[in-house]
Amino acid sequence: MTDRNTTQAGSGGLPPMPEVFELAPVKTPIDYKRIVFIALGILLFAIFYLAPELPQATDPVGKAFKLSRQGQMAIGLFLMAGTWWVFEVLPIGVTSIMIGVMQALFMIRKPEDALRDFFDPSVWFIFGSLVLGMAFTRSGLTKRMAYKMLTLVGENTRFILLGCFIAVALMTLLMAHTAVAAAMMPLLMAIHSLYTDGEEKVTKFGKALFIGMAYVAGAGSIITFLGAARGVAAAGMYKTFTGNDIGFFELTWYMWPIGISMVFLLWLLMVTVFKPEKPRVVGLRDKAAALAKEQGPMTGGEKFVLLCTALVVILFGLKSFVPALKDLDRAAIMLTPTLLFFIGKVLTVKDLEDMPWNISLLFGGAMSIGFCLWGTGAAEWMAVHWLTMFQNAHWLVFVLSIAFFVLIMTNFIMNVAAIAISLPVALVVAKYMGVAPEVVMYAALVTAGMPFNLLIGAAPNAMAYESKQFTTGEFFIWGWPANFILMAILAVAITVIWPLFGMPVLVK
Repeated sequence: MTDRNTTQAGSGGLPPMPEVFELAPVKTPIDYKRIVFIALGILLFAIFYLAPELPQATDPVGKAFKLSRQGQMAIGLFLMAGTWWVFEVLPIGVTSIMIGVMQALFMIRKPEDALRDFFDPSVWFIFGSLVLGMAFTRSGLTKRMAYKMLTLVGENTRFILLGCFIAVALMTLLMAHTAVAAAMMPLLMAIHSLYTDGEEKVTKFGKALFIGMAYVAGAGSIITFLGAARGVAAAGMYKTFTGNDIGFFELTWYMWPIGISMVFLLWLLMVTVFKPEKPRVVGLRDKAAALAKEQGPMTGGEKFVLLCTALVVILFGLKSFVPALKDLDRAAIMLTPTLLFFIGKVLTVKDLEDMPWNISLLFGGAMSIGFCLWGTGAAEWMAVHWLTMFQNAHWLVFVLSIAFFVLIMTNFIMNVAAIAISLPVALVVAKYMGVAPEVVMYAALVTAGMPFNLLIGAAPNAMAYESKQFTTGEFFIWGWPANFILMAILAVAITVIWPLFGMPVLVK
């Protein structure tokens, strides 16, 4: 007799049940590096939160700047966010959310102020730029542009990089560098895909291509007022402080030597530190030509995207020259194509769900910490402390110190704000040192356009990160050689180029 639950082999019953083995759970290794940098960020905030009142800053005319309790915590939050962003201990968008939450929890600012910044028009401008780039991809326009570019520049990978960088720089002469980055990103993604034969992998060529794009977009954007809003805003502040205006062609006259020099020097830096794995991509030109032929004539969707892009460029151009359109909001202009793309069915709701919201949150956090430093007086306190350290230095060291302060600050806060907090103090000190105000203004404007270290410094930086070709740490590290090159070129411009071009450097 057998147990009713047991089936003998060969009987007509059910086969025996297999034994069930319970697999041991896979142990996830502890990421000690991540824990250390999370703790470091919290420690930096705690130091400023618990520290006694910090000494006040005093400018050269004796005006005192006292740091409030909220300002002290704002500096701690600023360092905490910077640490987490650089070492990417959390998704960059989540770190941005932390900035708003901390301001509310510790009453650094009112919650409605801290969280409202995430919907600032500048954030919507970035969103509109990202949508514009997506439309280029979905319509097939970027592939067409990539194939055309590759048939022109050939198969040498260094010249491919140079061709891409020159294209980015030229476009920034006529349109905002954010819109240029949005338009070029899909094109560069298509080029990288051809380089890797369609494989999704990280390459040195990819690092050079996307980090270089971000850097060059900033270099090109300083040459004209159309490259970014910072130029117009800074010129307005300068006129308020000095009574002198900066003309459209005057800006270009002084800025083009620096902008063009930086494009080529950044190209040399990229091909040196990220030497492409392949010196040539054999057959790439023929392949690009064949793919272009296979794509056929331009579709209605592609023409529609080009028409919408032209509309944005025209509106930005008219805004700079037509007084009646001066107050037209930049975000509204950039969001207009977003509406048209969905009305024209170039994009669908699926595309809306695929948007890189991480980047939009990143800029929301950048706006929030920037306004936090500005509103609490912390930014002004830091600027006065920094600049007064150099009031007895050589005049060139003083001017370069102003530019360097703006360079560092513009990696964390809006470049317009970085200029606004440093320029008033700098002009006061410059007067006592016999330095012409024009030199101070242009030096600050140069470095405000090229934040090479953090993704939040400029929209092209964050857009380049979407390529997944580099980490935030790599971007931060390789930004320092670029900073050194920029400061060296600026020193040459101040002492040699600008005086030759007619700019007064020293005043009696």
